[in-house]
Amino acid sequence: MRLILIRHGQTVSNVGGLLDTAHPGADLTPLGREQAGNLVAALATVTIDALYVSTLVRTQQTAEPLAVARGLEARVRGDIREVSAGHLEGRHDRAAVDAYCTTFLAWANGDLDTVMPGGESGRDTFARFDRVVTEADDLGLETVAFVSHGAILRAWTGYSCSNLHAGYVTDNQLSNTGTIVVTGSPLEGWTAESWIGSMLPVGQGSAANASGPAGQPGLLAERGF
Repeated sequence: MRLILIRHGQTVSNVGGLLDTAHPGADLTPLGREQAGNLVAALATVTIDALYVSTLVRTQQTAEPLAVARGLEARVRGDIREVSAGHLEGRHDRAAVDAYCTTFLAWANGDLDTVMPGGESGRDTFARFDRVVTEADDLGLETVAFVSHGAILRAWTGYSCSNLHAGYVTDNQLSNTGTIVVTGSPLEGWTAESWIGSMLPVGQGSAANASGPAGQPGLLAERGF
Protein backbone atom coordinates (compact mmCIF):
# COMPACT_ATOMS: atom_id res chain seq x y z
CA MET A 1 0.00 0.00 0.00
CA ARG A 2 1.02 3.56 -0.64
CA LEU A 3 0.20 6.00 2.16
CA ILE A 4 0.08 9.74 1.47
CA LEU A 5 0.40 11.44 4.85
CA ILE A 6 -0.74 15.07 4.76
CA ARG A 7 -0.47 17.65 7.51
CA HIS A 8 -3.49 19.96 7.88
CA GLY A 9 -3.50 23.58 6.74
CA GLN A 10 -2.54 26.56 8.86
CA THR A 11 -4.72 27.28 11.92
CA VAL A 12 -5.14 30.25 14.21
CA SER A 13 -3.28 28.26 16.88
CA ASN A 14 -0.35 27.83 14.49
CA VAL A 15 -0.16 31.59 14.14
CA GLY A 16 -0.22 32.00 17.92
CA GLY A 17 2.27 29.18 18.53
CA LEU A 18 -0.15 27.33 20.82
CA LEU A 19 -0.02 23.66 21.76
CA ASP A 20 -3.50 22.87 20.42
CA THR A 21 -4.14 19.11 20.42
CA ALA A 22 -7.53 18.67 22.13
CA HIS A 23 -10.89 18.17 20.39
CA PRO A 24 -12.26 20.00 18.44
CA GLY A 25 -9.23 22.23 17.91
CA ALA A 26 -8.80 25.46 15.98
CA ASP A 27 -10.24 26.28 12.57
CA LEU A 28 -8.13 26.95 9.49
CA THR A 29 -7.05 30.51 8.77
CA PRO A 30 -7.76 32.05 5.34
CA LEU A 31 -4.25 30.93 4.35
CA GLY A 32 -5.00 27.45 5.65
CA ARG A 33 -8.10 27.27 3.47
CA GLU A 34 -6.02 28.40 0.51
CA GLN A 35 -3.50 25.66 1.27
CA ALA A 36 -6.32 23.10 1.46
CA GLY A 37 -7.62 24.22 -1.93
CA ASN A 38 -4.14 24.02 -3.42
CA LEU A 39 -3.90 20.34 -2.43
CA VAL A 40 -6.36 19.53 -5.21
CA ALA A 41 -3.93 20.68 -7.90
CA ALA A 42 -0.84 19.51 -6.03
CA LEU A 43 -2.18 15.94 -5.94
CA ALA A 44 -3.94 16.03 -9.31
CA THR A 45 -1.75 13.32 -10.84
CA VAL A 46 -1.88 11.07 -7.77
CA THR A 47 -4.43 8.28 -7.44
CA ILE A 48 -6.24 8.32 -4.10
CA ASP A 49 -8.54 5.39 -3.39
CA ALA A 50 -9.59 6.31 0.16
CA LEU A 51 -9.25 9.34 2.41
CA TYR A 52 -8.98 9.38 6.21
CA VAL A 53 -9.10 12.40 8.55
CA SER A 54 -8.83 12.86 12.30
CA THR A 55 -11.60 14.04 14.62
CA LEU A 56 -10.04 17.51 14.87
CA VAL A 57 -11.84 20.02 12.65
CA ARG A 58 -8.70 21.32 10.95
CA THR A 59 -8.05 18.00 9.21
CA GLN A 60 -11.64 17.79 8.02
CA GLN A 61 -11.53 21.34 6.70
CA THR A 62 -8.23 20.60 4.95
CA ALA A 63 -9.55 17.42 3.33
CA GLU A 64 -12.86 18.86 2.16
CA PRO A 65 -11.74 20.34 -1.20
CA LEU A 66 -9.84 17.16 -2.03
CA ALA A 67 -12.78 14.94 -1.04
CA VAL A 68 -15.17 16.97 -3.19
CA ALA A 69 -12.82 16.98 -6.18
CA ARG A 70 -12.30 13.21 -6.01
CA GLY A 71 -15.81 12.21 -4.98
CA LEU A 72 -14.46 10.59 -1.82
CA GLU A 73 -16.01 10.32 1.61
CA ALA A 74 -13.61 11.45 4.35
CA ARG A 75 -13.46 8.64 6.92
CA VAL A 76 -13.19 10.22 10.39
CA ARG A 77 -10.99 8.31 12.84
CA GLY A 78 -10.01 9.54 16.29
CA ASP A 79 -6.93 7.32 16.36
CA ILE A 80 -5.04 9.49 13.85
CA ARG A 81 -5.50 12.64 15.94
CA GLU A 82 -2.52 14.69 17.06
CA VAL A 83 -0.16 13.62 19.85
CA SER A 84 -1.92 14.80 23.01
CA ALA A 85 -0.15 17.65 24.79
CA GLY A 86 -1.56 16.50 28.14
CA HIS A 87 -0.69 18.97 30.89
CA LEU A 88 0.99 21.21 28.30
CA GLU A 89 -2.24 21.85 26.36
CA GLY A 90 -2.85 25.49 25.45
CA ARG A 91 0.63 26.69 26.36
CA HIS A 92 3.02 28.49 24.03
CA ASP A 93 6.04 29.14 26.22
CA ARG A 94 9.43 27.76 25.20
CA ALA A 95 9.63 25.27 28.07
CA ALA A 96 6.30 23.66 27.17
CA VAL A 97 7.05 23.50 23.46
CA ASP A 98 10.51 22.05 24.13
CA ALA A 99 9.02 19.38 26.42
CA TYR A 100 6.41 18.44 23.81
CA CYS A 101 8.91 18.24 20.95
CA THR A 102 11.54 16.38 22.98
CA THR A 103 8.96 13.74 23.86
CA PHE A 104 7.55 13.00 20.41
CA LEU A 105 10.99 13.15 18.82
CA ALA A 106 12.23 10.61 21.38
CA TRP A 107 9.49 8.28 20.10
CA ALA A 108 10.71 8.77 16.53
CA ASN A 109 14.11 7.56 17.69
CA GLY A 110 12.71 4.46 19.39
CA ASP A 111 12.12 5.51 23.01
CA LEU A 112 8.45 4.50 23.04
CA ASP A 113 8.08 4.34 26.81
CA THR A 114 8.66 8.07 27.26
CA VAL A 115 5.36 9.66 28.34
CA MET A 116 4.09 13.10 27.43
CA PRO A 117 3.46 15.01 30.70
CA GLY A 118 -0.14 14.15 31.51
CA GLY A 119 -0.55 12.42 28.17
CA GLU A 120 0.32 9.31 26.16
CA SER A 121 3.41 7.18 25.72
CA GLY A 122 4.88 6.62 22.30
CA ARG A 123 3.83 2.99 22.47
CA ASP A 124 0.17 3.93 23.04
CA THR A 125 0.24 6.69 20.43
CA PHE A 126 1.68 4.47 17.70
CA ALA A 127 -0.68 1.62 18.62
CA ARG A 128 -3.73 3.79 17.96
CA PHE A 129 -2.31 5.24 14.75
CA ASP A 130 -1.40 1.74 13.55
CA ARG A 131 -4.98 0.58 14.08
CA VAL A 132 -6.12 2.94 11.33
CA VAL A 133 -3.15 2.05 9.11
CA THR A 134 -4.12 -1.62 9.43
CA GLU A 135 -7.77 -0.81 8.70
CA ALA A 136 -6.70 1.04 5.54
CA ASP A 137 -4.39 -1.79 4.49
CA ASP A 138 -7.21 -4.31 4.92
CA LEU A 139 -9.21 -2.45 2.26
CA GLY A 140 -6.82 -3.87 -0.34
CA LEU A 141 -6.49 -0.51 -2.10
CA GLU A 142 -3.39 0.83 -3.85
CA THR A 143 -3.20 4.35 -2.39
CA VAL A 144 -4.73 5.82 0.76
CA ALA A 145 -4.39 9.39 2.06
CA PHE A 146 -4.42 10.44 5.71
CA VAL A 147 -4.96 14.11 6.62
CA SER A 148 -3.49 14.26 10.09
CA HIS A 149 -1.06 16.31 12.20
CA GLY A 150 2.57 17.37 12.22
CA ALA A 151 3.89 15.79 15.41
CA ILE A 152 2.27 12.39 15.00
CA LEU A 153 3.23 12.14 11.32
CA ARG A 154 6.85 13.05 12.01
CA ALA A 155 7.09 10.69 14.97
CA TRP A 156 5.37 7.74 13.28
CA THR A 157 7.35 7.95 10.04
CA GLY A 158 10.62 8.46 11.90
CA TYR A 159 10.02 5.31 13.90
CA SER A 160 8.33 3.16 11.24
CA CYS A 161 10.26 3.88 8.03
CA SER A 162 13.43 1.81 7.65
CA ASN A 163 15.21 4.33 5.43
CA LEU A 164 14.89 7.41 7.64
CA HIS A 165 18.11 7.79 9.60
CA ALA A 166 17.95 8.69 13.27
CA GLY A 167 17.46 12.42 13.62
CA TYR A 168 15.98 13.07 10.17
CA VAL A 169 12.59 14.03 11.55
CA THR A 170 14.30 16.17 14.19
CA ASP A 171 16.08 18.17 11.51
CA ASN A 172 13.19 18.40 9.04
CA GLN A 173 9.90 20.04 9.83
CA LEU A 174 6.58 19.25 8.15
CA SER A 175 4.90 22.40 6.89
CA ASN A 176 1.16 22.96 6.76
CA THR A 177 -0.22 20.74 3.95
CA GLY A 178 3.23 19.20 3.53
CA THR A 179 3.13 15.53 2.55
CA ILE A 180 5.12 12.41 3.37
CA VAL A 181 4.71 9.42 1.06
CA VAL A 182 5.44 5.94 2.40
CA THR A 183 5.01 2.46 0.94
CA GLY A 184 4.77 -0.97 2.53
CA SER A 185 2.41 -2.76 4.87
CA PRO A 186 1.86 -3.31 8.59
CA LEU A 187 3.43 -6.78 8.29
CA GLU A 188 6.39 -5.98 6.01
CA GLY A 189 7.18 -2.52 7.34
CA TRP A 190 7.43 0.88 5.68
CA THR A 191 9.78 2.81 3.40
CA ALA A 192 9.56 6.58 2.96
CA GLU A 193 9.48 7.66 -0.70
CA SER A 194 9.41 11.42 -0.23
CA TRP A 195 9.22 14.20 2.36
CA ILE A 196 7.54 17.38 1.07
CA GLY A 197 8.76 16.60 -2.43
CA SER A 198 12.31 15.59 -1.49
CA MET A 199 12.94 12.06 -2.68
CA LEU A 200 14.23 9.51 -0.18
CA PRO A 201 16.34 7.62 0.94
CA VAL A 202 18.16 10.54 2.41
CA GLY A 203 21.83 10.72 3.32
CA GLN A 204 23.24 12.29 6.45
CA GLY A 205 22.87 16.05 6.47
CA SER A 206 20.12 16.20 3.85
CA ALA A 207 17.39 18.78 4.37
CA ALA A 208 13.86 18.60 3.02
CA ASN A 209 12.03 21.41 1.27
CA ALA A 210 10.20 23.44 3.91
CA SER A 211 7.11 24.54 1.98
CA GLY A 212 3.79 22.93 1.20
CA PRO A 213 1.50 23.35 -1.82
CA ALA A 214 0.78 26.98 -0.95
CA GLY A 215 4.49 27.76 -0.78
CA GLN A 216 4.23 28.80 2.88
CA PRO A 217 7.29 28.17 5.09
CA GLY A 218 6.88 25.98 8.11
CA LEU A 219 6.03 28.64 10.75
CA LEU A 220 7.99 26.60 13.30
CA ALA A 221 6.27 23.31 12.56
CA GLU A 222 7.05 22.07 16.07
CA ARG A 223 4.58 24.67 17.28
CA GLY A 224 2.08 23.76 14.57
CA PHE A 225 0.02 20.74 15.49
